[in-house]
Amino acid sequence: MFRVQHAIISDDVAHAQFACNLHLCKGACCVVGEAGAPVERNEVSALRRAYEAVEGELRQRAREEVEDNGLIRGKKDDLELACTDGRECVFVTYDQNNVAICAIQKAQMEGRLDWPKPVSCHLFPLRITRIAGTDYINFEYIPELCSAGCKTGQAQGVYLSDFSEPALVRAYGRNWYEEFNQACKALREKEVSEV
Repeated sequence: MFRVQHAIISDDVAHAQFACNLHLCKGACCVVGEAGAPVERNEVSALRRAYEAVEGELRQRAREEVEDNGLIRGKKDDLELACTDGRECVFVTYDQNNVAICAIQKAQMEGRLDWPKPVSCHLFPLRITRIAGTDYINFEYIPELCSAGCKTGQAQGVYLSDFSEPALVRAYGRNWYEEFNQACKALREKEVSEV
């Protein structure tokens, strides 16, 4: 593990190679799991606005779930997005190839929203756990979600730390990311020199 300012990062974040490949994984990170994506309190109002903007594009089951049980689950600092039947995020839509697509991100890319998606979704497969003012950043490797991205990253020579740059800059800022990136490179170089 290594530290960058107020965050402690597992070494595998520096070493893993990863690049999303939606054609292979079919957007599994949006549909596999037992809970919804973690949500920050300051994201709730943006999520509600996003829901209003894309509601008509969502699956009937997703709209029913939100109507019956709400968009956000949990209390205080333990919030998550609602899912349908304990699996698919309510914001999931499917393209013509049956790939799960985030309706928020799609609307943002089309210029209909100015907010991309929750930062936890943007960061995945990185997960942040906050304990007593310290962020712990881990690579949450789940084979059915991450194996396609790992194979693609290895084939393209892309490190998870590089792939995650936009999300980490969004979460922590450019200066933090530059310090983090240098620490990742130093860790990789150190291990190569010790072999």
